[in-house]
Amino acid sequence: MPSAPYQSEGPFRLSIMDRYIITELIPVFLFGVAAFSSIGVAIGALFDLVRKVTESGVPVSLAVQILLLKMPEFIGYSFPMSTLLAALMTYSRFSSDSELVALRSCGISVYRLVVPAVMVSFLVTGMTFAFNEVVVPGANYQASVTLERALKQEKPDFQEKNILYQDFREIKLADGGSAQELDRLFFAQEFDGQRMKNLSILDYSQKGLNQIVVAESATWNFAKNTWDFSNGTIYIIAPDGSYRNIIRFEKQELQLPRAPLDLATRGRDYGEMNIADSQSYLALLRQSGDLQKVRKLEVVIQKKYALPFVCVVFGLIGSVLGTRPQRTSRAKGFGLSILIIFGYYLFGVICEALGYTGLFNPFMAGWFPNMLGLSVGILLLSRASR
Repeated sequence: MPSAPYQSEGPFRLSIMDRYIITELIPVFLFGVAAFSSIGVAIGALFDLVRKVTESGVPVSLAVQILLLKMPEFIGYSFPMSTLLAALMTYSRFSSDSELVALRSCGISVYRLVVPAVMVSFLVTGMTFAFNEVVVPGANYQASVTLERALKQEKPDFQEKNILYQDFREIKLADGGSAQELDRLFFAQEFDGQRMKNLSILDYSQKGLNQIVVAESATWNFAKNTWDFSNGTIYIIAPDGSYRNIIRFEKQELQLPRAPLDLATRGRDYGEMNIADSQSYLALLRQSGDLQKVRKLEVVIQKKYALPFVCVVFGLIGSVLGTRPQRTSRAKGFGLSILIIFGYYLFGVICEALGYTGLFNPFMAGWFPNMLGLSVGILLLSRASR
């Protein structure tokens, strides 16, 4: 006896209906990737590159290379949009061709009908996450470096001025808890990639300020894992705040953390780092005490996690809207997709801004659009099943 179209043929095998729907989703998804990537790269990179070729004399061959390096970023953005387009247009065609009516007359619920779209959405989510982590950061970095070289405005891959690093230690409180207490403050006015200049170090490792080091320059000694200071003075501070001793030196080796060097040599922007790089940089920023940058990077990291899951939200919403019993042309489907995408990303930008200002915590700033979108999708699904 033949199996029903929605029944799987084995414990881990897709049913005929699932395979049919997935087969119909894939071509529209690939069309969406091509269309949205082309639109994105044209708006986000091509026009600017044409201007640089005509006004700044960037060679056409380098402009083409930069354009190709920027493509992965826009392909990554296109995956969620293409998921929405594929789900919406495929299910709309099923509805307009009365295929959904036939399937529902066999007793298949709307909940079961959208399962293939959700399965594909999860697959695209994994693909988007891997693509954004492995391909996009490196390509963006190479594009930036190539453009700077073409413009002969190559920026140093390190922070040049005002390197501030705060080293904290954990202390035990009387109630059994713990807290962070400032251990040392490191400040250098300039950095040339090798040497820190005009340094001041305030040492609070004992009770209160107990030592001040002022030096003309310092370099990191990779062999000994220490800092080599040149032409400086060490002020030993007594508990009453007076100078207990003053030591002048030409060369002095000090056991200080390497973190200020790591902080200064981190030159990539957030789009050129994957999550692991961002987490590593976040740990350094927390030690630097720059709370504004810390909060911004925390929001960015949450968005890096949340963005791929937009595919699931869009896949659910698109498939449910497509099951509505009305005819939707390709142009109408594409236009509706654009409206949903625009509204969704506008809301995402607002949440991100609220995260930067501190009105939303970083988790909510990154995930609230997904949570709201998923709630809307579930509500639409519930109504469509009635």
